[in-house]
Amino acid sequence: MRQVTLQVEKLTKEFHIRTDPFSLRPRSVHAVNGISFTVLQGETLGLVGESGCGKTTTGRMILGLIPPSSGKIYFKGIELTSLKRREFLKIRKQIQMIFQDPYASLNPRLTVANNIGEPLVVHGLVHSRKEKLERVKELLAQVGLDTEYHKRYPFEFSGGQRQRIGIARALAVQPDLIIADEPVSALDVSLQAQVINLLEDLKEKHSLTYIFIAHDLSVIKHISDRVAVMYLGYLMETGLKDDLFRNPLHPYTKALLSAVPVPDPNRKRTRILLPGDIPSPLNPPTGCVFHTRCPNVRAVCRHEAPFPKEVETGHIVYCHLYL
Repeated sequence: MRQVTLQVEKLTKEFHIRTDPFSLRPRSVHAVNGISFTVLQGETLGLVGESGCGKTTTGRMILGLIPPSSGKIYFKGIELTSLKRREFLKIRKQIQMIFQDPYASLNPRLTVANNIGEPLVVHGLVHSRKEKLERVKELLAQVGLDTEYHKRYPFEFSGGQRQRIGIARALAVQPDLIIADEPVSALDVSLQAQVINLLEDLKEKHSLTYIFIAHDLSVIKHISDRVAVMYLGYLMETGLKDDLFRNPLHPYTKALLSAVPVPDPNRKRTRILLPGDIPSPLNPPTGCVFHTRCPNVRAVCRHEAPFPKEVETGHIVYCHLYL
């Protein structure tokens, strides 16, 4: 049995915004609503959903970049949400993030050596410039870049090369968990394959655990061991990759999978077109948040939020059709 690296319990994030300059009461946006999941040691959890569903907010809460409104996050049995800032910083190096935009995630005023080497200095992992430079060159070689690139600045690289530099920076402090926030969405298809293969190789070499955030189900299918589907801040379905792609249970998951292109021109797939648009998070629907677009909506869906139901081992769905 593999150990649990990360456990999230009823995690919620609420942002307060002021939409009316004449109103004294700010409105609330529930970006993430009581989600729970676990990530086992050495596996890749694919977190998938449309833009604005709360994937990135979830990743940033786990990393400690933004505080959760409620809920608990456990990393190797330690509750992160109860730690003080100084205590959290001791664990911080074990959780790193690869950001979506390789152009914005690197400091343009620093050389590659300083971009990658800064975490080493902050966490006291190197004690001289020579030691830092040797470690930076080693990391550049691991991600497939020339070791002499350490002298250059980020603007001198292509998007794929910058993302590799971001990966090297995440690896610098030898983390146990890496949160990859759409790391290939800004890249060309050929570069996407290279970066994904690099991430898989590094996972095997360093015994890493990933949370891979994406909206592209083809990428999720290739890299993930388990998949969690989100919609408007809620979990819709979680399960092993093979189970979820073979037998999707939630109507939303079925609609997402029906939109994935099929490489075989002789194989036809029936598209499931969802009516309407995604509701505003400022005014989410009552009951099941998906009921306004669901082709199988029932009366109970409009008034009661569904509870999780384990239909098969490890395959959980949040839908009244299975309760």
